[in-house]
Order: sequence, then structure tokens, then C-alpha cells
Amino acid sequence: MPEPVIELDAIGREFPADPPVRALSEVCLRVERSDYLAVVGPSGSGKSTLLNVLGLLDTPTSGSYRLDGVETTTLGDGARTRLRGSRIGFVFQSFHLLAHRSVVENVMLAELYGGQPRRGRRERALAALDRVGLGHRVGFRPDRLSGGERQRAAIARALLGEPSLLLCDEPTGNLDSRNTDAVLDLFDELRGQGLTIVVITHETEVSGRAARRARIVDGLLVEE
Repeated sequence: MPEPVIELDAIGREFPADPPVRALSEVCLRVERSDYLAVVGPSGSGKSTLLNVLGLLDTPTSGSYRLDGVETTTLGDGARTRLRGSRIGFVFQSFHLLAHRSVVENVMLAELYGGQPRRGRRERALAALDRVGLGHRVGFRPDRLSGGERQRAAIARALLGEPSLLLCDEPTGNLDSRNTDAVLDLFDELRGQGLTIVVITHETEVSGRAARRARIVDGLLVEE
């Protein structure tokens, strides 16, 4: 049986204060390949801390986090960075596209820090844009795209390294309802292609489209 993409066992995260602030408490979670999970919760519930732990941007205080079977809590900074770059694609509420670069150039930038060979970079970026239905906009600047198209470009950039996990933080927060539907349809397609998706959101419409939903309150995660 293949390893799950995400396996959290009794994850805790405390921040120094007097008394200490416990942002995550004994969080357990298992996410299989091609799973689609939404994590919902109010402001201050621990959503952002959980996202940072899952994305290897922060280290838990206690517990075990295995990503694709690799125990991450014992890795040094360099190894964590390499694992993050090879296994996780990030999609944020803000698209983080460079205004003076074309769409395809923005997507190509994803490989600058990943150590991938330069040869074939443009072709890989074009393939990622085709995958998200944006092949007809490759030469456009971001300011000529709709909000939904900008998010599709950002998703293409996240897909460039063929990650096993797409980690999304309020991915439709800046979109109207029509563009939100288009992005959620794309997530359905990507999941159908075998990608694992975890979405952190406060929007009911977004969480309702996921195959699984978990709620986090006061650092405690409970699957619904």
C-alpha cells in the first residue's frame, strides 16, 4: 500500500509567550494520494499555523509529520527546502505574478530556485499552462488577465515541478463567483489527474466542493 502524502501524528505547535501560546494541539491527519481536503475554521483558529507546518515553512514543537513517507521534523533547513521544492506546490489568495513579465515567463520563474535544468523550461511552462486551460494567454502580461486567469497562471506555476501536493491558502479569496467556480472546476480536474489537494479556506462554497472537510478551532482539528 503506498504511503499517504500527508501523515500528521500528534502535531503540536507552541509559540513563546507567558504563558506559551498553543496554536496546534495533538493534530492527527492522514491524506492519501489524489485526496481533496478542505480545512475550515475561524480567524485565529490555527489555520495559518497548520498551513505553515504542512508547507514545511514552520517546524512543529512536537509530534511527527511525514510527507510522502519522509519524516520532516528531523530534517535540516536545506533538506526541508529541497523537499518542499520537489513535493509541494503553493497557491495563495494573492497571485504573486510579476507585472512586467508575460504569463509564460511568470510560470518559468518557478524553476529558478528548484535546480531543474534550463533546457526545456519554456516547454514545461507551456505544458503547465495548457494543463490549466491558459494556453491561449501565454504572451499576455498579468494586467490583461481576469482574476480567474491570474489564479490559473499561479496554479500552473505551482504545478511546474510536478508536486505530489497542491497546498492552497484561500485560493478564491480575491475572485468573484464565476471565477471561483472556474478555479474549483480546475481543482476537480487536477484531482482527477491524481493530484492531492489541501485547501485552507473560510468559504463554504469552496469547502463544499472538496471530498473531505476538517474543521480547526483553538488548534484542535476534527474531521467532519
